[in-house]
Amino acid sequence: MGKREIKHVWTDKKRTLFGLPISFTRYYLTETKLITTAGFLNIDEDEIDLYKITDKKILRPLGQRMFGCGSIMIYSRDTDTPTKEIKCIKNVREVSDMIDEYLNKMRDKYGIRGRDLMGYNDHYHDDGYGDMGGEY
Repeated sequence: MGKREIKHVWTDKKRTLFGLPISFTRYYLTETKLITTAGFLNIDEDEIDLYKITDKKILRPLGQRMFGCGSIMIYSRDTDTPTKEIKCIKNVREVSDMIDEYLNKMRDKYGIRGRDLMGYNDHYHDDGYGDMGGEY
């Protein structure tokens, strides 16, 4: 069985000591998904559809900045992975902009906007009155 090639627009490895890519964690950005593979003998692969991403932030701690690296925290409506950290990568701002670019393309393709990702349960609070809104 051959290794499956992922058609990507960006890829990088998680960087460790001195910003070197000595890791078994690799990140791929395709036109539709963010994919993380981790492991050497047993490989775990996790995918997040770009249109499900609700927010992201850039993290640049001192230890990573010293080596020109940073991390991106992704928040999504994905049931398996509501949060994902793309840890210690080079060119963190450019990668963040690239995620935004493909995220917006996917949202335009499916006609999805941020408000469409907000579900009823996101703001639901049980006040003890049920659906009637008042006392029984």
